Amino acid sequence: MAKPKTKRKLSALLLAGATSLAVSTPVLSAGEFDGVTVNVMTFTGPQIAEPLQRRAPDFEKATGAKINVITVPFSDLYSKLLTDWATGTNSIDAAVFAPQWAVDYVSPGFLEKLTGRVAADPDLKEDDIAPFFREFSQKYGGDTYMLTLDGDFQMVYYRSDIFKENGIAAPETWDDYIAAAKALHGKDMNGDGSPDYGSCISKKRGAQAYWAIYSIAGSFLQSQGTSQGAFFDTETMAPLVDNPGFGAALDVYTETTDFGPPDEINLDVGDTRGLFTSGRCALTIDWGDIGTLAIDPQSSSVADKVGSIMLPGSKRVLDRASGEMVDCDANSCPHAVNGVNRAPFAAFGGWSGGINAAADQKVKDAAYAFFSHMSQPEQSNADVTVGITGFNPYRLSQFADTKLWEEAGMSKAAAEDYLGAIQNSLNSPNMVLDLRIPQNQAYQQVVLDNAIARLLAGELDKAGTMAAIKEGWDELNEENGVDEQLEVYRATLGL
Repeated sequence: MAKPKTKRKLSALLLAGATSLAVSTPVLSAGEFDGVTVNVMTFTGPQIAEPLQRRAPDFEKATGAKINVITVPFSDLYSKLLTDWATGTNSIDAAVFAPQWAVDYVSPGFLEKLTGRVAADPDLKEDDIAPFFREFSQKYGGDTYMLTLDGDFQMVYYRSDIFKENGIAAPETWDDYIAAAKALHGKDMNGDGSPDYGSCISKKRGAQAYWAIYSIAGSFLQSQGTSQGAFFDTETMAPLVDNPGFGAALDVYTETTDFGPPDEINLDVGDTRGLFTSGRCALTIDWGDIGTLAIDPQSSSVADKVGSIMLPGSKRVLDRASGEMVDCDANSCPHAVNGVNRAPFAAFGGWSGGINAAADQKVKDAAYAFFSHMSQPEQSNADVTVGITGFNPYRLSQFADTKLWEEAGMSKAAAEDYLGAIQNSLNSPNMVLDLRIPQNQAYQQVVLDNAIARLLAGELDKAGTMAAIKEGWDELNEENGVDEQLEVYRATLGL
């Protein structure tokens, strides 16, 4: 099994500096890829697939390469892609998928190494990609295997107008979140005469909902900085899921259901986004998409009525030595602000493009050219401002000036609020890195997702849920080798 060869310094992952919004028009060679077809797989959108499909015809006109975008349900993407490449079928030439899955594609040699290509590609302007995404989303073991197309981590959004009308401050803790959701649940927030919801969180099994539990759990479990980790003990690889900190997160997660839509456990991310932008929700947990979806004049009724904040936190955290919850102080929560430990979660890491190492050379060349084209500022600076794309900002230039966002329809105040929340999260010394060990998809998308779904359905109580996750994760650790998994886990945290 391939192991990371270098240790990433946490400071190198933080957002720093800025570049001008000015970009040069990328140069594509006419006819360079005449007759070449590239089969690119991603998940059924429209998010993520939409910009690929929209820009593919222009890329074909410019270079001759036909980009065939193949979509599958998100729950099937990991397995279908891995099966295609592992069995030698190789019908898929490239894919846009989760960079946290890269370990399972790099180790067997399925992903093409892109380090040299990136170094020789001035149009990509790699230095403009925020260090966190450049390191986490593109690299494994010190080499580049993927190209960033999107920047992902979760935040909380709230109806700033409704909060102001009711004298409620933006939540600093998860207790604040619950209190606000309870106070606003049942109020008519969009003026249609019907009661609306205090909180809307996607909780559908098999969708992308299981990241929300760690958006909540992070602040209870991780307080000593990014290198502490939130998933496993860094000395033993014991899962951090059978303790009062994770239990507190489950309490918050389940209680939000009391103030959500009646069918919340069956709602996908697109469903909750639609509810929020139509004015029916006071609060939600989501990636950066809400910020741009809120300004869509065709579908949103909440433009300039949305506040964006770093994930709320907790004034009590898990003391791993005693296994008990303790109050935040200078030792237990060295990064706390106003006594609140916050731990923004880099959920997923941002959709990125990778290339099948077994594809024909000309196909690999065309696939790289297309992903580079999509990532270059000329294209990405526009795509990240459009909600339907699912692409969220990831370039330093996209944070440097609100002009880009004002031109897209945000007010200057809304743009500053949105970008400020993202930057505060990226700059946090207590950022929770998403799980990036072999078979992380099985840990999260199978074991964790199944247990949380059973909790919401009433099939498991809190204790049973924690036991089910621990048992499943312990089994996966044994199957993959505890020592081997621990070595990789520690390396991903810079230990």
